Order: sequence, then C-alpha cells, then structure tokens
Amino acid sequence: MSDMKQDALDYHSDPQPGKLSIEVTTPAETSRHLSLAYSPGVAEPVRAIAANPEDAFKYTIKGNLVAVVSNGSAILGLGNLGSLASKPVMEGKALLFKRFANVDAIDIEVDSSDIQEIVRTVELIAETFGGINLEDIKAPECFEIERQLIEKCNIPIFHDDQHGTAIVTVAGMLNALDIQGKDVAEAKLVCLGAGAAAISCARLLVAAGMKRENIVMLDRKGVIFNGREGVNQYKAEFANDVTRARTLEEAIDGADVFLGLSGPDQLSAEMLKRMADKPIVFACSNPDPEISPELALKTRDDVIMATGRSDYPNQVNNVLGFPFIFRGALDVRATRINEEMKLAAAYAIRDLAKEDVLPEIIEAYGVDDFTYGKEYIIPKPLDPRLLNRVAGAVARAAVETGVARADLPVIYRA
Repeated sequence: MSDMKQDALDYHSDPQPGKLSIEVTTPAETSRHLSLAYSPGVAEPVRAIAANPEDAFKYTIKGNLVAVVSNGSAILGLGNLGSLASKPVMEGKALLFKRFANVDAIDIEVDSSDIQEIVRTVELIAETFGGINLEDIKAPECFEIERQLIEKCNIPIFHDDQHGTAIVTVAGMLNALDIQGKDVAEAKLVCLGAGAAAISCARLLVAAGMKRENIVMLDRKGVIFNGREGVNQYKAEFANDVTRARTLEEAIDGADVFLGLSGPDQLSAEMLKRMADKPIVFACSNPDPEISPELALKTRDDVIMATGRSDYPNQVNNVLGFPFIFRGALDVRATRINEEMKLAAAYAIRDLAKEDVLPEIIEAYGVDDFTYGKEYIIPKPLDPRLLNRVAGAVARAAVETGVARADLPVIYRA
C-alpha cells in the first residue's frame, strides 16, 4: 500500500502548489481583444450593470461563482487549526464544485473567531458571488453567522457541514426506513451528537415527517431535556421531555435508528443488541465511526449500516448534495436556499437510489452490481444523473417557493 501521507503531500504540491488555477474564457490575443476586455470596452458592461444590477449575471462570472468561506475553527475532524490551515480543504471543496457541477468556486479564509467580523467580511464581498458556501466553522457560532448572513445577503448562504450532511443523511435514512418496513412518522431515533450537523439533520428529518418527540438527542453530558444545565438555544430545540432516559445506554433501548455525529466507538455491541428489530445505524464519525460495520453486522444481521467512509457501503457523502444544490440555485438566480429546496434535494437523492444503476457506474466501482437494498441506500457520487435530478429538483423548488429571479431552464422542466 502506498504511503497515503506522502501521496497526499505530493498531490498538493505537484505539478504546482494547490489544486486550483484561474483560466481566461474569452479571446485575449490581439489589441482589439484587450480593448474589449479592459479599457475602453469594459465601460459598456459597467454602465449596463450600474443601470441594472441584474445585468451582472449577464456580463460577469457572478452567476456561476461561489465563495467557499471558512475561519478554520472546525477543520474536518482535526479541530481548530486556524484559517490558513483550512485552505487545502477549501480548495478541495472548490475542486468538487467544478468537478461535479461545473460551478466556479474560490476559497476565502477569514482569520477571525469573532462572529460579527466574519459576518461583516462576507457581507461586504457577497455582491461578487452567486452564492456563499460556509465551511468548517464550529458550532454554535456557525448558526449565528449563517442566520445573520441570510438576513443581510440577497444570494444563497449555505453552511454545508449542517445542511449538506442533513440532506444526504435524510435521503439515505428514508430509504433505510423503507427497506426495514418502518414508518418515518413512528420511528424512534437516538442522535448522539448535538453540533451543527446533528441539529440540521434532526430539523430536516422533522420536515420529512419524523415526530420531534421521537428524537432523543445527546451531547457529551447525556440526553438533552428542558431544565438541564449547559443547553444552548440550538440544542434546546430538541430537548426531549417525553423520555426518562438520561444516558445513551438508556436511550438506545428499543430505538429504531441510531444517528452518530460524535466520535469513534461510542456505540457498543451491547447497546446495538438493545435496539428494536431491523435497526438502522448511521455511524458518521470520520474516519472512525461510532461502531465499526464489522462489529455491527457481527452483532445484528438485520441491521442497515451507513458510515461516512468510502470503503464501506452506504457512504453519507456531502458531495452528493452541495455541488448540485448550488447548481440548481444558481441556474434560477435564487436569493436563498430554503427548507423546501433542501427537502427537494433529499427526495431526489432518495429516489435515484431506487433506480437501476448505470453500467458505467458499476464498472467504475469494480463490482458486479448495485441493487437497491441494505447495502445500497444512497447513490454513488459518480452517478452522472445526480446533476440534473438534484439540481433540477432544487431549481423547481426555488421557483415554486418564490425565491428564484430567473425562469426555470428548459433542461429542468418536467
């Protein structure tokens, strides 16, 4: 096996440092070209935009440009390593935008932990872009930063650690419930973790039909309930006063679903045994899940298992969502990404998993087949149908909910 550490460093340094470059999209070979690109010709689109700001979408890159913004306070599973250290991740995010949805993206690292400084910085540059992807900003600051920016900006503001994770999780979980013969409205879920992703997952599951009282959320101190100390306003949204459970060991008894967004080895085999028949386990701590698939399947042969890892079936992978969500939002010049658009994306991902898998996808993954079932509840990221399915669903939802500023492109019309 190759040295992953050295391979990763080489990948980021050769043939030139980083993963991004800027390319010229119009001719720039003659004096005439330069006169059109800059002075005096550039004055014409300037005047047009000054007279009608919407013309910025017609004459500049704005309509296909996303800023990937971070302060590096929650980099992957590495923690707060600072804004500069987050740059390789943000460049990688920009690469994924381009690779999967042909969205131009540029990374912006903000060297501040102050909410108002970050909000003001992004607010001042937002006009440049068609959308803002917030990334790797720790909770609870990320909630307030996103909330304020949504209020202040007239373009989509999307914290992918929250909503991207939620969209893909909900898509896979709805399919897992379907396969296990469970009703989302009756299923009982234990969520270990109460950060940005966990709260967003719970919110979207409620929007998809899960009852709030059937969700038991735990943080490091145990079950979240009204009156417990150390519960901020965001965690309080999922304070559960129905259950008497106070620990994970107590809460997991009879649960249909375990959703882990916490840390490795938190769900023991004994806990898994106490879950309901045909349990569903989404162990999304990365790189080491809350319970290993090997142990889970050895303990319960009726379990459906998902993780955040690519080397196991049912990977909860944000790349199934964010490139296509922004693609759809940009294509109708949406002013925001609302709950209806998020849910539309989740349903589109859910539905694609039920369709026959293209032969080229099977070949790309080196397997005999993928069939909707316990080991295939989420589409593969390389499925080219994701682009039109998810982007189209998002664009249609934007138009239907009145946040679009442009007509639905023909390609997305049902």
